Amino acid sequence: WGQEAFHLDIKEFRLQNGLEVLILEDHTVPLVTVQVWYRVGSRNERPGITGISHFLEHMMFKGTPKYGPGIYSQLIQRYGGTQNAFTSYDMTAYYSVLPAARLDLALDLEADRMTNLLLDPTEIKAEREVVKEERRLPENTPTGPMHEELGALAFKAHPYHWPIIGWMSDIEAISREDLLAHYKTYYLPNNATVIIVGDVDSGPTMEAVRRYFDPVPSGPTPPPVRPPEPAQLGEH
Repeated sequence: WGQEAFHLDIKEFRLQNGLEVLILEDHTVPLVTVQVWYRVGSRNERPGITGISHFLEHMMFKGTPKYGPGIYSQLIQRYGGTQNAFTSYDMTAYYSVLPAARLDLALDLEADRMTNLLLDPTEIKAEREVVKEERRLPENTPTGPMHEELGALAFKAHPYHWPIIGWMSDIEAISREDLLAHYKTYYLPNNATVIIVGDVDSGPTMEAVRRYFDPVPSGPTPPPVRPPEPAQLGEH
């Protein structure tokens, strides 16, 4: 296949608060996916709070004053949709797939939790146990400890040194204040990209995006990743 076969007509926009928006129209089926990718992952952590990006990912489903704990998932499922999230070394992403007619619902939910997360202490306590159980999974597999040791050997100073899910001692010690600081530092429109793909028209879709995300204030540019990895002495 030539390169033309893979050409995608992606519309790119940027709001005044710095939010990047990518829209791809695909009218094959009457569905849409709404995704929010934040430029924060385990590389933005430090010893003592390793795993906080993944922990905060869990808390993003635990409610705001407008939509209480679990309501996000309930509303998406009510209309036959699906939703999930993941954390990596470099980013944390949230996504839902639902009927295109419910685009406004997905945008409202994402804009709301970008800035209004409750971080209720009771929910934090309960979710900490869920995260700890996830942390135990690689410890109980034949290759899990090997991959963690390999990462720790490959990177000496860079945050890639530790696993995305973090060390158990840090997961146990992360406080609400830690989570709130991480949230306020990185969950900003100027540190995020909204991706919309599906049975939508870019013009009305951008009007909806602006309606929900324009009121979300930008914040200071997040700090750079530190420390840099020293020059490695192995083969190139």
